[in-house]
Amino acid sequence: MHASLLTHGSYRYFWIALVLALASLVAYLWHTPEGAPPNGGTWLGYTLGTIGALLIFWLTWFGVRKRRYGSGSGTAVGWLSAHVYLGTSLILIAFLHSGFQVGWNVHTLALVLMLGVIFSGFFGVYAYLRYPTMMTRNRENATRNAMLDEIVELDQNALTLADAVDPKIHSVVLRSIERTRLGGGVWMQLTARDDSEAALSSLRAAATARDKELKKKNRAESKTMFAMVDFLSSETSTDKQAEALRKLIDLLTRKKALAGRVAKDIQLQALMEIWLYVHVPLSIGLLAALVAHIVSVFFYW
Repeated sequence: MHASLLTHGSYRYFWIALVLALASLVAYLWHTPEGAPPNGGTWLGYTLGTIGALLIFWLTWFGVRKRRYGSGSGTAVGWLSAHVYLGTSLILIAFLHSGFQVGWNVHTLALVLMLGVIFSGFFGVYAYLRYPTMMTRNRENATRNAMLDEIVELDQNALTLADAVDPKIHSVVLRSIERTRLGGGVWMQLTARDDSEAALSSLRAAATARDKELKKKNRAESKTMFAMVDFLSSETSTDKQAEALRKLIDLLTRKKALAGRVAKDIQLQALMEIWLYVHVPLSIGLLAALVAHIVSVFFYW
């Protein structure tokens, strides 16, 4: 679907938008108003303004239309394709309508809001064309829920192993789990992160310290047979702890990689949606400014 929105109907709406834009440009170049430069107050200005206003109202209807999949008035992909191409043509039509004259007034406000809507829409098109493929590749044939369930299982196993090593190690692992932030509000989605790296650093340092301590004890206690017997009995416990520590590092390494994929998936999903927080309010503001523009032209101009 995402690739077909630009190629829908053999670029049908691209050609419609191109013809509309070229026809408007030809009419603008041909038209020579008497006694004034091109502006919105000429017959061509009113004509282009009417076309632009109708396009804005029609394209705004897409926000309602895309939620009515049972409607028989074309497909959602077709409406989206028209939304993109005809919305882009509005840039030229609006400037030709105004004769490229701008000022500090409600007319320019409507123009600026329209440009904001269009360019935020450009980012939306980019997001829907690029991010779904990146999300599919990042998930590696797994769903987000499946990855989250696996993270929970890894956390539980890590805490169990940490109990067998040392209370301080348990605290490090627990703190890492508590500081992992996946999901939540928009900002938390964009900044989703996992704190496994800090825990891994602590565990690797603990493993290195244990290795050094074991070597030192081996040299000191291997002088007599009786000392060796004591060492072997304590070494069994130490080896079990060292093995648990290595397994714990492996678990957290797996969790770090998995949590990184989940965080990226959440961030990409948020980027696909966050532009709407700009696009929709600007669209509402544009409608209000457009109505004010039309009323001021016909009643106060």
